[in-house]
Amino acid sequence: MSERDGYIPGVPCWIDTNQPDPDAAVRFYGGLFGWEFENVMPEGSGGSYHIGRIRGGDVAAVGSVPDGAPPVAAWNTYIWVDDVDRAADAARDAGGSVMEAFDVMEAGRMAVITDPEGASFCLWQPKAHKGAQVVNEHGSLNFNGLATRDLERAEAFYGAVFGWELLPMGMWALPAYGDHLEALNPGTKERTREMGGPTRFEEVVAAFSVITDNAEPHWDVTFGVANADATAERAAELGGTVLVPPFDAPWIRGTVIRDPGGATFNANQFKPENKDMATQEADMFTGS
Repeated sequence: MSERDGYIPGVPCWIDTNQPDPDAAVRFYGGLFGWEFENVMPEGSGGSYHIGRIRGGDVAAVGSVPDGAPPVAAWNTYIWVDDVDRAADAARDAGGSVMEAFDVMEAGRMAVITDPEGASFCLWQPKAHKGAQVVNEHGSLNFNGLATRDLERAEAFYGAVFGWELLPMGMWALPAYGDHLEALNPGTKERTREMGGPTRFEEVVAAFSVITDNAEPHWDVTFGVANADATAERAAELGGTVLVPPFDAPWIRGTVIRDPGGATFNANQFKPENKDMATQEADMFTGS
C-alpha cells in the first residue's frame, strides 16, 4: 500500500534534508526520482522548504540549513506522536536531550531529540501536514534506520519513548502497527506470511544496525527504487557519488549514494527472490 493519509504514534512519518545549496539538491532529486517541487516558505522568509511530490502526493522535502546550524547536508527522520511535548518529556526522562518543541506554522508541532548515544531525530505532532503521502514505491520513503553502538541502551530508550521492540534481522517493531496496517488493507498479515516474510514483519517500523567502525550514531533513510543499478548510474550522472555499488542482500538489491551536497541515503530495490539469503548467511555462520 503506497498511499497514506496519516500514521499512528511511534511510526516514522516524514523525512527532509537540510542543504547548503537547496536549489542544487532540488535538481538532483528531481532528476533522480522525478519529484515535482513546491517551495512552501512565505515570500521574503530568507529560507526555502521545497516539498517533493509524486502524483501530487508529498514524499520528502529539501530545505535550507537553519540559521546558526553547521552548513552540513543531512537527511532527517520524523516520528509521529499525538503530543510532542509529552513525548519530549518521555525522551528526556529516558536519557535523551531535547530541543524544546515549537510550532511549524500550520503544518504541525515538532521537537528535535538526541538519543543517549547522540543520534538525532524529530518528533512530529501533525496539524495540516500528515507526513509522507506516497511510500514504498520508486523514489519514495521505504525505511528509516538507526545506526547505534549500544543496542541495549537504544532498546531501553526507544522502548520507553515509543514502545518499540527489537526483532531479529535488524528491525524495530511496534505491536500496534500490524493491526493498523491490517485495518487499512485487510489481508496484510496473511499476505506477509504467504510471501515468507519474517515473523511480525507487518509490525516493523524501522531498522537498526550496530556500528563497528568510527562512524557516529545516526539515523538514515532508505528510498525504494525500481532498479538499484539504474539508480546508482543515474545518481552518478547527476553529480552524486556511489559510496557502495549495488549489492544483493536478503529481500533487496541495494546501493548507498551521497548527493552533491553531502547527504547520504540508501536506495533499495525489493527482490523477493533474495529472501533465502538470510537463511544462507545464517548457515554460513553456524557451519550448517
